[in-house]
Amino acid sequence: MDLNPPVRFCGSNRHISVDTQRRRTRYAHLEWDLPDSAVTPEAHYLRRRQFLRVFGLGLAASAVLPPGVRADPGLNDALNGLYKLDGVKPTPEDLITSYNNFYEWGLAKDQPKDLANRGWKTRPWAVEIGGSCANTRKLDIDELIQLVGPIERRIYRHRCVEAWSMVIPWDGFPLAKLVDLAQPKPEAKYIRFTSFFDPTNCPGQRSNDFVWPYTEGLTIAEARNELAFIAVGLYGKPLRNQNGAPLRLVVPWKYGFKSAKSLAKIEFVAEQPRTLWNQLAPNEYGFYANVNPNVDHPRWSQKSERVIGGGFFSGKQPTLMFNGYEKQVAHLYAGLDLRKNF
Repeated sequence: MDLNPPVRFCGSNRHISVDTQRRRTRYAHLEWDLPDSAVTPEAHYLRRRQFLRVFGLGLAASAVLPPGVRADPGLNDALNGLYKLDGVKPTPEDLITSYNNFYEWGLAKDQPKDLANRGWKTRPWAVEIGGSCANTRKLDIDELIQLVGPIERRIYRHRCVEAWSMVIPWDGFPLAKLVDLAQPKPEAKYIRFTSFFDPTNCPGQRSNDFVWPYTEGLTIAEARNELAFIAVGLYGKPLRNQNGAPLRLVVPWKYGFKSAKSLAKIEFVAEQPRTLWNQLAPNEYGFYANVNPNVDHPRWSQKSERVIGGGFFSGKQPTLMFNGYEKQVAHLYAGLDLRKNF
């Protein structure tokens, strides 16, 4: 999902660099669509479990957690009623955890689930908070969760730049809490997010086709918005490796590639940070990456989307401005030309 957009081959190649065209040619054989046989009953979503209410059960929790994930005391995942999407069913868990864009682990949708779970550990895990802020530090992930908790559940729409969508029940905390913890200085106007770099264990990062490690960015105002979220869990369970364990950015009004996975560093900076996809193809992937049905990708339409798990006869649904979150975020872009600042 999400982290990386596809390399599709349709439409015009004008104004595309030779290097980018070479990459497209190399990956032209890949299949990006989910086969209908992979769609499973939505009853899975009803098996809602508490997100580590075992957190409060001490050592007993360790018996039910995946290898390498330890119990953390005092956390829960109470659903925040402001973000529950009434009348909308979450995507089945097995689709969310098996249909992923995470190019560090492979270019096909099914590769991250396999390759990211061959011994790669996300505990222990340190997160560095730095740059232009008063409270620079390096924290163990569990220490960070303790500082910014409690954990809450939010059900968010997820819209990939590839024109497919999901509805995901994330467990985590507002990004604004981390911003407050860091205490950015007045000159800090942006946040740069940097993912892990582990080419020894990570096959995709041994390739020179991308500028590793993965980087993304937000304005400080975007980071403080009520919707901006840091996920540490999914469907009441610790975040899976293929979904960006142990913590990932979630900004539901933007295309999924903005939601950087497996974060290792969060920095407060004065200048707009360079991001991986914007560096690779700046005419296709802008810094803002807001979901906008009125601005097509140069090679495909963004006016509609295919719903993952919707079934063979479900067709497509219209894409909503800002992915349906216009009320919460439109003010962030007042006076900004969204066609130029895409």
